[in-house]
Amino acid sequence: MSPVLILGCVTVYFALLLAIAWVTSRRASEAGYFLGNKNSPWWLIAFGLIGDSLSGVTFISVPGEVGTKHFSYLQVVLGYVLGYVVIAQVLLPLYYRLNLTSIYSYLGQRFGPATQRTGAFFFVLSRTLGAAARLFLAVNVFQTFVFDRLAVPFWFTTAAILLLMLVYTYRGGIQTLVWTDLFQSGFLLLGVTLSIVAIAQGLGLGLGELVTRIHASPTSETFFWDWRAPNYFWKQFLSGTFIAIVMSGLDQNTMQKNLSCRSLRDAQKNLYAFIPVLVGVNLLFLALGTLLFEYAQAKGIAIPAKTDLLFPTLALGPLGTFASVVFVLGLTAATFNSADSVLTTLTTSFCIDFLGLDQRHDLDERGRAQRRHWVHISFAILLLAVILGFRAFNDTSVISTVLKIAGYTYGPLLGLFALGLTTRLTVRDRWVPAVCLLAPVISWLLDRNSAAWFNGYKFGFELLMLNGLLTAVGISLLARKAGTQTQC
Repeated sequence: MSPVLILGCVTVYFALLLAIAWVTSRRASEAGYFLGNKNSPWWLIAFGLIGDSLSGVTFISVPGEVGTKHFSYLQVVLGYVLGYVVIAQVLLPLYYRLNLTSIYSYLGQRFGPATQRTGAFFFVLSRTLGAAARLFLAVNVFQTFVFDRLAVPFWFTTAAILLLMLVYTYRGGIQTLVWTDLFQSGFLLLGVTLSIVAIAQGLGLGLGELVTRIHASPTSETFFWDWRAPNYFWKQFLSGTFIAIVMSGLDQNTMQKNLSCRSLRDAQKNLYAFIPVLVGVNLLFLALGTLLFEYAQAKGIAIPAKTDLLFPTLALGPLGTFASVVFVLGLTAATFNSADSVLTTLTTSFCIDFLGLDQRHDLDERGRAQRRHWVHISFAILLLAVILGFRAFNDTSVISTVLKIAGYTYGPLLGLFALGLTTRLTVRDRWVPAVCLLAPVISWLLDRNSAAWFNGYKFGFELLMLNGLLTAVGISLLARKAGTQTQC
């Protein structure tokens, strides 16, 4: 596929995004930017969450890891199901009852301002690093197969993509994103489905033969029962549960869209409708991974050293023009969807949790909008810097890197919210930042030495739970007294 054709596809796609952004942001206000005037249809949010939860990481890394980790990722996905039930039944009612815009305002009401800023800091850190990892993966593919051929440097490619995102999120915020997410999730699903069709045609397989081929492949092994291994079922299932809770339920990026629904009931319907779709779509990506390896073996194609590149290598080469166009559109959807909402929600958290714009009665709407615009632009620049740093140092599979990052940075959020919801402790607010910084350091030391210290045991994604527990215990030890403060 020629670079010109790839750029043509991206240009058409971006033109459609701009059209949607223009229509939805014409009458955008501050309320529309932050919560879409609380008028977003629940089914719209549910479908848009597909792109939010999958992104470029799922689109490329999950199929690429099937060769070495088989279908073990499905154990994590099954844990997500329980996690979303907890979000729907425990966290959403709390957020709606308190009428929150930033969910970290709960920490401020429950514990104090230092705790609120600490929670917001870990969200900003987590989402900045996570979005950088996802964008790095997608931009690196475009760079390898398009822009390197045109002698365009990586930094310019990344800056151009971020600028495009900035253009259509700058004004409309959540009010625009709920509609662009619908559009992008549709293209992402279309990308994986038509990619499977293209591979099936390349192998000369019908639907029944396709299912049989996947089931017979050694890579379709799903459940693992060695308790010492990182892919042990209960480790991955419980980790998936807590990953869903913290990366969705305790994450401003996902919750801000859910809080834009008309009511709590609509927000809950949105999550319950999303659960079966989430499992089904991840199964499609795992099946795609098996088929990619089967196709490469059947055609005598060498597997890239970095398996993240297997899908783009086949889609943009041996599979033909149709597969190339499908791949480019799917990856473009994943690229934009994984970062555009991040710019908006990072801006929301910083404006409310650090700048307190919602309490600045000395500013009119125009003054608040000007400050919000500067914060929005600043986060785009920060994201560019982090992506360039990620390119310089990343040498592992991106899906593992992103989840490992979450284990360290979302752990304190898990501990803070768990302590607030399950106890009546009154904490020493000023000491909370120190505890939340110490807990990830201890987790890292345990992770590095677990095999030597714990009879060969190796931590997997359950590091997130350990991190949260250390945070909760540390803050509890510094609590002033119990039983004097009611829960929010």
